[in-house]
Amino acid sequence: MRKKLVLAVTVVSILLLSAAVAVQLVNREETKPPSNLPLITMPEEYLNYTITTINGSLWAKIDGTYPLHVLYWQGALPLVYPTPPGTTNISLKMDETELDWSNFTEIYPEAVHYTALGNWPMINCTINAVPEYFTLKIHYEHPVTLINGSHTFLYDLNISPYLSEWSTKSTAYFTIRIETNYTSLQVNAIATEETLTPINYTTTADGMAKTVAFQIVSEYSKPLLGDILVTFTTANTQPL
Repeated sequence: MRKKLVLAVTVVSILLLSAAVAVQLVNREETKPPSNLPLITMPEEYLNYTITTINGSLWAKIDGTYPLHVLYWQGALPLVYPTPPGTTNISLKMDETELDWSNFTEIYPEAVHYTALGNWPMINCTINAVPEYFTLKIHYEHPVTLINGSHTFLYDLNISPYLSEWSTKSTAYFTIRIETNYTSLQVNAIATEETLTPINYTTTADGMAKTVAFQIVSEYSKPLLGDILVTFTTANTQPL
């Protein structure tokens, strides 16, 4: 059974950005919107991957862009974000303002994020002055995992808290630039019960590199596809 463990700090809810972003509502005594009104909406998100070779190993470089609309919030906004094992070169920005971050799982070892590829650690930061509209930008890099002879990486797409009667659809736009010769590329959505749904994609060539593109549309009150799992092989791939 998949679970997502997030440790709340004092009385403040934590915004869980799974690369996409998940919200937990905070209970307050003062006036608040109806309980089914989301605090934050995200009608679209953009995930740009570059798969490249660094010192003989494949790495994924990710730039995530998340345009957010804050419908209701008071005070500072704490955030946590799950990162694949071995993640480095992390950068978080609100619009063009760099955000300080720290290793949340180092402080709270039990605060991990479950994925189909295992438990991921999380980082955290805080936005002190929260505008109604802003764009969160996240950059990070991590090694591509080799599983059963296939290079594999996962994007944790957790959009359900942003879908409601007031925000019924969200689209995630993926581009994956692969700067190595590959074969047998597969893109699948992996659901809570870890069943796979194939995702159609397009491929364009740019010199020696190829770019894979696809979209994931999530809708309110409809089953969600789950996280995104990408696998491929290369000439140098060796089964474990």
